[in-house]
Amino acid sequence: MGDVVLAGIVAVAGCVQWLTGMGFALVAAPALMLLLGPVDGVLLANCSAGLVSCAGLVSGWRGVRPRAMVPFVAAAVCTVPVGAWTASRLSEPVLMVVLGALVCLAVGLVVHGLRMPGLAGTGGALVAGGAGGFMNAAAGVGGPPMSLYGVNAGWSMREFVPNAQFYGVVVNVVSVAAGRLPRLAGRSWVVVGGALFVGAVVGWVLAGRVPERGVRGLVLGLALVGGGLTVGKGVWGL
Repeated sequence: MGDVVLAGIVAVAGCVQWLTGMGFALVAAPALMLLLGPVDGVLLANCSAGLVSCAGLVSGWRGVRPRAMVPFVAAAVCTVPVGAWTASRLSEPVLMVVLGALVCLAVGLVVHGLRMPGLAGTGGALVAGGAGGFMNAAAGVGGPPMSLYGVNAGWSMREFVPNAQFYGVVVNVVSVAAGRLPRLAGRSWVVVGGALFVGAVVGWVLAGRVPERGVRGLVLGLALVGGGLTVGKGVWGL
């Protein structure tokens, strides 16, 4: 039964990622934390999101903007160890509360789409990248700072997606390297791989046929519910 739930989480999150360019971690991380615990849940979200980003980058690498992304990912790489260290020093109930709160904060930032002129330049890339690296390693949700940076830089969705995929590859590889692989049975790894493939196929078929606004609302709603449940579980365990 656990593998069935795991497959469902990963497949839905993978489908969302193919439809929107991001969103895997917002959908999957809270649910995986509840299913596997905060540490292994975040690590599996990092591994899976990195694989999905790699697949997406294969066809979109020409759209990556090195001048904008080099400072962004450099800052993220520097703060990933800080996020991993912070998560490793907290007890599981406290970690659940902190991670769930970070997910809810991330949803709030994306919903409001904050406009900050300072986030559009190199300084903004460093700030947003640093925040993204920390949040990715600690809670598995490093995408919202990237979204805010793209909004303030005036990027269209077509420009945003390949750069987000590039960021996802780098930050998730570094996040896993700073921690470890999640402790899963061999059968569960096969389930995850199969679910990622199914989610990608479904997302590819639905691309262009599903209203982006509706998908975005569903992603944020699922993330908010998952983040709230994670906080509740952590508070219950205190």
